[in-house]
Amino acid sequence: MVWFRKRLFIYAVLILLLLVFSGIGSDFSLTALFQLGNTWDFMQRNFWPLRWDLFPYLLQQSLITLSVAFFGTFMALVIALPVSFLAAENTSRTSFGFYSVRSLLSLFRSVPEIVFGLIFVVSLGLGPFAALLAIFLHNVSVLGKLIAELVESSDKGPQEAMMSVGAGRRTGQLFSILPQIWPNVLSHYFYRFEVAIRTSLVLGMIGGGGLGQSLMNYYNSLAYDSMASAIVIIMVLVIIVDVSGGIVRKRVI
Repeated sequence: MVWFRKRLFIYAVLILLLLVFSGIGSDFSLTALFQLGNTWDFMQRNFWPLRWDLFPYLLQQSLITLSVAFFGTFMALVIALPVSFLAAENTSRTSFGFYSVRSLLSLFRSVPEIVFGLIFVVSLGLGPFAALLAIFLHNVSVLGKLIAELVESSDKGPQEAMMSVGAGRRTGQLFSILPQIWPNVLSHYFYRFEVAIRTSLVLGMIGGGGLGQSLMNYYNSLAYDSMASAIVIIMVLVIIVDVSGGIVRKRVI
């Protein structure tokens, strides 16, 4: 028990040191923290009233943002599902294949969407397609890893039952593992879909179109009331996706 307390004390000291160094590195300031009231005053003066006349245009732009996020994430899920079985240790045919696919997923996952976006905007030109490809590539790697971990943690009993009745290796794995992990796969998908909406906004700021590009234009022209109107649309979009995802998950589970 004494040994446990010593270890706990050491962990606490290490965490405290990390917090201190992180605070110094991030220029954390209590003085600036207590000046957040100035931000609220700025928002009251400049973010209100909203530009209701812009809402039809912003809704049109939000459809572009939603389309980019949905198409990019859905196609990523379609590719990530078979890839995840190759990236799972218990379903991969060889160790070489397992480590190769895992390394490839890690490689793509290490590149932020905005970097992909900058590359595609330069090579393909301005527009939503560049943002779509950036979201697709990053989400394939993220969903591939997440689903692979679900595959690895799946119950082996159904797999053995399928094999005992004469099912092939791949068929047995597919029909015994996928029903187990499907609710969690949907949870991961809807979470990544929410993230993709926010990501498509950032990509829009570098030329990916949609609400993000409108938001950047309003910011550059100091039209803060128009910018606030776009932010409201963004919040509503994320809430709708979150509620819709919860309804789908409940029906599946």
